[in-house]
Amino acid sequence: MISRYTREKMGQIWTEQMKWQKMLEVELAVCSAWAQLGKIPQSSLSHIKKHAKFDIGRIKEIEKETKHDIIAFLTSIAENVGEDSRFIHMGLTSNDAIDTGQALQLREASDILLDGLSALLKALKKKAKKYKYVPMSGRSHNVHAEPITFGLKLAVWYEETKRNIARLREAKKGVCVGKLSGAVGTYSNIDPRVEKIVLKQLGLGVEAAANQVVQRDRHAHYMATLAIIAASLEKFTTEIRNLQHTEIREVEEYFSKGQKGSSAMPHKRNPITSERICGLARLLRGYALAAMENVALWHERDISHSSVERVILPDAAIVLDYMLALCTELIDKLLVYPETMLSNMEKTRGLMFSQRVLITLVEKGLTREEAYRIVQGNALKVWKGTADFKALLLCDDSLKTLLSKEEIERCFDLKFILRNVDMIFKRIGIL
Repeated sequence: MISRYTREKMGQIWTEQMKWQKMLEVELAVCSAWAQLGKIPQSSLSHIKKHAKFDIGRIKEIEKETKHDIIAFLTSIAENVGEDSRFIHMGLTSNDAIDTGQALQLREASDILLDGLSALLKALKKKAKKYKYVPMSGRSHNVHAEPITFGLKLAVWYEETKRNIARLREAKKGVCVGKLSGAVGTYSNIDPRVEKIVLKQLGLGVEAAANQVVQRDRHAHYMATLAIIAASLEKFTTEIRNLQHTEIREVEEYFSKGQKGSSAMPHKRNPITSERICGLARLLRGYALAAMENVALWHERDISHSSVERVILPDAAIVLDYMLALCTELIDKLLVYPETMLSNMEKTRGLMFSQRVLITLVEKGLTREEAYRIVQGNALKVWKGTADFKALLLCDDSLKTLLSKEEIERCFDLKFILRNVDMIFKRIGIL
């Protein structure tokens, strides 16, 4: 089951309470830095730290008049702090607090998403090892190609998930920066040392050259990364949906006791989790596009990005967290049918080994064109009738002087086709 605690943990990061709490954390860190530089008396700093708090209801009440949420936030704090509140927000602009506080939220959200990716990676590794040598039909253009193993299919997903972890770590680094450089980024009313002290204390990077905001190419990169991760999950679950086709049915989503598939047809066992993941991936792609629209702000800043981010940042993090949990549980409980995989391989009656025959004929001295004509000619007879590919080759007079029966038999050796499975697994670190 998907842990409710885990889902709630991500949700808590994006509550209104947490948003203001992170901004208060930034404001208090700035006051501490000013005190360190001798601009705020230690007694005032102690008083601020003791009494600085906010009330969301009061913020909303003040905002009705001011039409400015940060002023309302600061006024709510000032009502609790009193005279020493004059030192709070000294030299800052609104986005110094907003963007730096938001970076703290994004860092915590990213850590949860990285944990989710690690859990998925673990599930894929376990399943890939279990089905490492289980043969199945490789398919291209929805048509049988050459044999693979189900473990290899999962190994491809495992390696892609590793790349997604690396992508998210890089995107996290890019978006977890703050700025405390004042109204248009010139440090006109704040000592640059304050920014250095505070961001080091908070464990954030510095926006080396900012205007009034942390630059939104960072957030666009981050959101694009979340969308890519979602696209990978869509890729994995689209394949599961395809393999669950009644005509294929090589894998199947776990169907719990008491679960129902259709209000009209009691026999239905539908891949609803995979479909849900695929649908949510579309949502995240839309959010990534919205984040890219936020990059081009007017002059040193405008506020057009703000309303967008209030939706897309929390939503994307929460949705992807949910998708990762769904996909991990899906992989963990996936029903796999090796017998059906083998049976499906046999439906094309040996055609999956056509390339091996082609290469063997070329090695015997035929041109590729000559060899292709012979192999394809026999293959077309299999497609049109009920003949077995190997049986046709053994009876083909044009092959009798080229290949012995034993050489033809060796072309259909599944172990030869899959002889490098271990090498691939070793290369990607599944041992």
